[in-house]
Amino acid sequence: MSQSAGLVRPGLASFLRSLSTESVDDSVDSFAALLRRRQICGSKACALATASLLRRVVSHTRTADSAKLIGRVREVGRALTAAAPKELAIGNIVRRVLGLIRDESGEYDDPHSLAGSATPSVNGISSTAPSARAVKSMYSILSHPSMPASHLSSPASSGTHTPSQAASSDLRAEILAGITEIIDELDQSDEQIASYALDFISPQEVVFTLGAWPVVQRFLLKAASKRKFTVIQAEAYPNQHRRTHALVTGNPELGADDDDDDDTSSSSSAAAAAALGMDAFQKPLVAAGISLILVPDSAIFALMSRVSKVVLAAHSVLSNGAFVAAAGAGPVAKAAHYHRVPVLVLAATYTLSPQYPFQNGDALVEYADAEKVVPLQDGPLRTAATVRNLLREVVPPTDVDLFVSNLGGVASEGVARLVRDQYWDEDLVL
Repeated sequence: MSQSAGLVRPGLASFLRSLSTESVDDSVDSFAALLRRRQICGSKACALATASLLRRVVSHTRTADSAKLIGRVREVGRALTAAAPKELAIGNIVRRVLGLIRDESGEYDDPHSLAGSATPSVNGISSTAPSARAVKSMYSILSHPSMPASHLSSPASSGTHTPSQAASSDLRAEILAGITEIIDELDQSDEQIASYALDFISPQEVVFTLGAWPVVQRFLLKAASKRKFTVIQAEAYPNQHRRTHALVTGNPELGADDDDDDDTSSSSSAAAAAALGMDAFQKPLVAAGISLILVPDSAIFALMSRVSKVVLAAHSVLSNGAFVAAAGAGPVAKAAHYHRVPVLVLAATYTLSPQYPFQNGDALVEYADAEKVVPLQDGPLRTAATVRNLLREVVPPTDVDLFVSNLGGVASEGVARLVRDQYWDEDLVL
């Protein structure tokens, strides 16, 4: 066995294993370092790591004061978002956990004792019933009681007092259970999005997609179980073309050198190929009679007139309906808009961000290694020209017809309402 065979590449898997052995502060510093070095990247990987870290933070914060617990989670969230400001999923999960704490603390604390926790309503108007919990997070939507009479016997109005130590233990237990449900939601989000595939893809359609994204492949595989259609896949050069070729040909070794800017963020190229599921997706598509066509990026506009639907994956969704995606998604969406082809964007709820791209929309644009465009051996060209390799770009909301999340479909105009329902107003700015 070679000496390097026993080495473990830093990444999501190694970080999750280290949470049980390292202290909370060391885990925060370790995660921040992994984010700065892009050893953990992609919305799903960052969201999963953030939720797992915050679960450990809450479990090790021994306090009965929910305001201090909110302050601790906010402190960790600020450190993580500063390390990777373009990974919006980190801030989204922090806001989800903060909203969860506010929701659960309403059952154990006086609603007026929590600093900055005035009960907001979905319409932005203060609630007239201070004892009622507002539905502000996805966890609360699923767990919110449907009978308003359940609030009549709340601890605050019944005259009985729960000991503070027991209340603190129960509060942490409820918060930890809620974070665990968030992690379960992250694991199941791709499958939940794929469950809507039959509602959006009809037989004999020509579907256009870009690159090799796990959520898109699961979506197409679900549709292929009962539909026969054609898939045209652009290669997404130069950052994902090897992974796209690997997906189409079923050869995982072809995708070994691509940037890990997807939702797998595996610890090795072989594990990344396995996470993409080359055998799990490509072979069933072909076996089901689906025609899979790989085209260069230069053919996007020429082929768009023959396409009936475009399916893309979002790295993050902004509050105005714009979304951040891999480079090349912008030209695909623009060509589809020109040819009146509907564009479906697959985006789980953890990608929904309250951030609005005012004048700093370029701050969300990310660039990769320019060597993929101009090799290092080409010295004269590298010294005479400034070369940029776009990794992510912002696609305007005018080029999107529908977002498909794990809650169903929503138009770009409805994203702001969905974001407002998911986060507390007090947590929009960390």
